[in-house]
Amino acid sequence: MTEILDLSHVRLGDRPLVVCDVDDVVLHFAAPFQDFLRGEGHELLPRSFRLTGNIVSTETQIALEPTEVRRLIEAFFEAQENWQIPTDLVVQTLETLSKDADVVFLTAMPPRYREHRRRLLDRIGLTFPMIASEEPKGPIMQRLHAGRPLPTVFIDDMAHNLHSVREHLAECLLLHMMPDSPLHLLAPKPAEGIARATDWAHAAELIRGHIRREAA
Repeated sequence: MTEILDLSHVRLGDRPLVVCDVDDVVLHFAAPFQDFLRGEGHELLPRSFRLTGNIVSTETQIALEPTEVRRLIEAFFEAQENWQIPTDLVVQTLETLSKDADVVFLTAMPPRYREHRRRLLDRIGLTFPMIASEEPKGPIMQRLHAGRPLPTVFIDDMAHNLHSVREHLAECLLLHMMPDSPLHLLAPKPAEGIARATDWAHAAELIRGHIRREAA
């Protein structure tokens, strides 16, 4: 039997909801992960938007087996507090938005590394509630919002996560935000109707506009 994800620690008020992915939206992931790989004797070749098949031995240039790729990803999550830093303007922007909206982090990572990420976010001043899960994000967003007649925003760098949320919350503002890395240039593009936020200042502008329109 599948265990139901516990959301009881997330308490929402009677105001808009802004939900953010974490890796490469709130915290840098692609660049520090590549630095981490180099320290392990490997490198990531941006040949397609996937890790398996593109992480190779620096010495032999042979692609690592999927089990070794998974081990490296989990080792990075274990050590994330030493590698990941916040993206530009994210702390100030979310602090400002939180005056008028509830902010929640929804991070796609193995839940056993939740406390590592929680400590990291707290250390940089991002103390908003966090959900760590590898489940599809659309159903989680649907449970979290629970049909409230209030504006909702979802921000992510992955098209499939944005599409998942759109399937479950039709009125949600979907924002695609990602770094201009060689790897992300190969990523699948979101469908029509999903806005691209170029940075956190732009995201804040789009979010405020959506909240104003929904409140009118």
